[in-house]
Amino acid sequence: MKVHNVELVISAVRPEQYPEDGLPEFALAGRSNVGKSSFINRMIGRKSMARISSKPGKTQTLNFYKIEEQLFFVDVPGYGYAKVSKTEREAWGKMIERYITGREELKAVVQIVDLRHPPTADDCMMYDFLKHYNIPCIIIATKADKIPKGKWDKHKKIVKETLDMDKNDPLIVFSSEKGLGFEEAWREIENKMM
Repeated sequence: MKVHNVELVISAVRPEQYPEDGLPEFALAGRSNVGKSSFINRMIGRKSMARISSKPGKTQTLNFYKIEEQLFFVDVPGYGYAKVSKTEREAWGKMIERYITGREELKAVVQIVDLRHPPTADDCMMYDFLKHYNIPCIIIATKADKIPKGKWDKHKKIVKETLDMDKNDPLIVFSSEKGLGFEEAWREIENKMM
């Protein structure tokens, strides 16, 4: 997809704030600081649409990015470590769960993991949660530019085995720096828009 028009429509915390356009939505989930904002920025061809922070827990709302009047990317708060209170983290958890399990427009969750390391317990919990609710998944293994290409297959195998991935779920090796996996990621998203 060629992206020319993108706008952050709303940062929502409650269902009544969600957009009512009826467009397909793709939630972007990943642990804090895994590179969700970098992924979004690369996919939409912007340098700083989604704010990138070195401080975990920067995203605290559901941020709805409307792309080409055709779909939404919904950036959800990172899971796992974040410098916020336990109460706040639990509130995010409820907000994310309510959105993911109850949103008709949601076509798939794009779960972002770090290719360099085995998925964390939080990554596995998120993936199991999505499988439990039969929510389609696209796994993006980011930061691929940080390891030699010859080792990608080994790292992909670790990701698949650790998550106990369903063979129908795509696993895309991605690099926000180099744009690697960009077209493949768009292809998977477009396939799930139907």
